[in-house]
Amino acid sequence: MAGTPVPLTEDDISAALHSTSGWRREGDEITRTFGIRYHGGVAMIVHVADVERLIGHHADIDLRWDRIRFAITTHDAGHKLTAADFDLAQRIDAIARAHGATPLDV
Repeated sequence: MAGTPVPLTEDDISAALHSTSGWRREGDEITRTFGIRYHGGVAMIVHVADVERLIGHHADIDLRWDRIRFAITTHDAGHKLTAADFDLAQRIDAIARAHGATPLDV
């Protein structure tokens, strides 16, 4: 079993944000909002949840009638950012494209 995830350094976070376009840092989490109708958002959540279950890492998700917001941090690393957060962000981006969601945080 893997050990405790290692938080990224500030330099690592800056580099990861640069390569994960559209995600914004808010304290010790990264966030992104997509425009999508409510039922499309529900389908997107199910898709994201299936991937999260497989990789063992989860985002906080806020669904509204016309948008969905994801916030990611690594709880097991003391709510700090780790490489797993940026991996999940890239996976969410791919899922959002597949569901026709429009990035709102550009």
